[in-house]
Order: sequence, then structure tokens, then C-alpha cells
Amino acid sequence: MDILEKIVRDKKQEVALKKELVSVPHLEQLPLFDRKSPSLAKALKSSGMGIIAEHKRRSPSRAVINNGLSVWDVAKGYQNAGACGMSVLTDGKYFGGSLDDLVMARAAAALPLLRKDFTVDEYQILEAKAYGADVILLIAAVLSPTQIKKFSELASSLDLEILLEVHNQDELDRSLLAGIQMVGVNNRNLKTFEVNLDTSRKLVERIPEDFVKVSESGLSNIAAIRDLNGYGYQGFLIGENFMKTDDPGRSALDFITNLKK
Repeated sequence: MDILEKIVRDKKQEVALKKELVSVPHLEQLPLFDRKSPSLAKALKSSGMGIIAEHKRRSPSRAVINNGLSVWDVAKGYQNAGACGMSVLTDGKYFGGSLDDLVMARAAAALPLLRKDFTVDEYQILEAKAYGADVILLIAAVLSPTQIKKFSELASSLDLEILLEVHNQDELDRSLLAGIQMVGVNNRNLKTFEVNLDTSRKLVERIPEDFVKVSESGLSNIAAIRDLNGYGYQGFLIGENFMKTDDPGRSALDFITNLKK
């Protein structure tokens, strides 16, 4: 069993327990459930080289990245830096995140927020809405086309945008739907955790122009962003490059400032 299979197995068990503890009617009554979500897709389109800055404490590939920072401070810093959106890891076991991180980021900043987790159940989409997310992540590697369609329809009904994550042509070809706003190409193989930016370069021509194209993982320098922008990418998800520093907001500001020069 590879790491992705382990994560999905554990996530299904976690969600089953959560469904017993917190009911759907309770989620629907939370204050953030009825809020209007800002559009990450529109922000990326208008930016040209849109940075989605991530809050991530640790990962299976890198162990601890940064455990000592306030989510509030990170979110404020990313917003002040001019990021188009913020990705918040909410998986606890493997990434050290939580739904509390999402709520804290929502309280601190008006940025569009992506709940980054392994979505395996419709319940998590309702959770995302209830805890302040504007975008959900659907990973094609762990979902069937039927699940992607069902989850996308529910998300759209809740005013949530969708970032569909793919790793290869097969996932892309079987997963694209009209209701999806953004397609993210993950340069990291989730089974081996190896990173290769050629993944983004090879898949971009297969993504129709109707979708906002986002490159994810392994983006540590401005040259890579400019190169992939030339291929048609409008969004770039960056996490470790900012989070490994003592001040992710300042790191993001310096990066975005230099990117605009």
C-alpha cells in the first residue's frame, strides 16, 4: 500500500467518525455557511501570474516544515503580500492541519480560501462551506468520474469553486467536467513524492481554454513561474517555499514583488 492509499483509507475512517459526531444540520446552521464566496478563478485570471500561497505545517515527503507559526499571521501576511488566494491544509494526521486553521484564516483575511484535503465524501464539502472555504480540492487520482461529477454538483450548489487536481493525461481526460473552474496539474507524484515540472508542461495543451490552469508543487523560483506562465498557466500554488521561512508573508511579498518586475 503506497502513501496515497494509506491517506485515503485513513480519511474515510476519519470522515465516518466525524459524521457521527457533527450532523449535517449542525454544519448548515454555522454562521459561515451562508456567506458569499469570492472567486479564486476570477482573481487568477485578472492577475496573470496568480500566486496561491499555502499554509502547511508538515507533509509525508518533508516531515516538519514549520510548526511554530500563527495561522492568523500567515493569512494576514499572504493577503498583504498580494496573493490571489490561500490554500489551507486541513488534514491532521499527515499534514498537521485542521478545520480550525481554516476558520482562523477566514477570520484573518478576505482572500479566497482553498480547503486542501483529500475529499472522499460529500460531507467534507459541506464542512468546507461551513468552516469558511471558497474552493474545494478534488483529486482525480482518488475519485471516480461519477464521484467527481456528484461532488462538483454539490459544490456548485453551495457557491464553492472547484480545483480539480490531476497528475497525468489519463486522469485529465476522464475527469474534466463543465462545472469545474480550475484544473491543477500537480508536479509531485503522490505515490513516490518525486517532483517534475515537465508534468505541467506536457499536460497544458490537453486542458481546454475554458479552465483556469494552475501548476502545483515544486515551484520555488521566479524563473519557473515565468516559464510556466508562458505555457498558459495563470495560477501557481506555492507552499513549502514560503512556509519553510520564519515569516511566510514577508517571503511571499518579496517573491511576488520580484515576480512583477
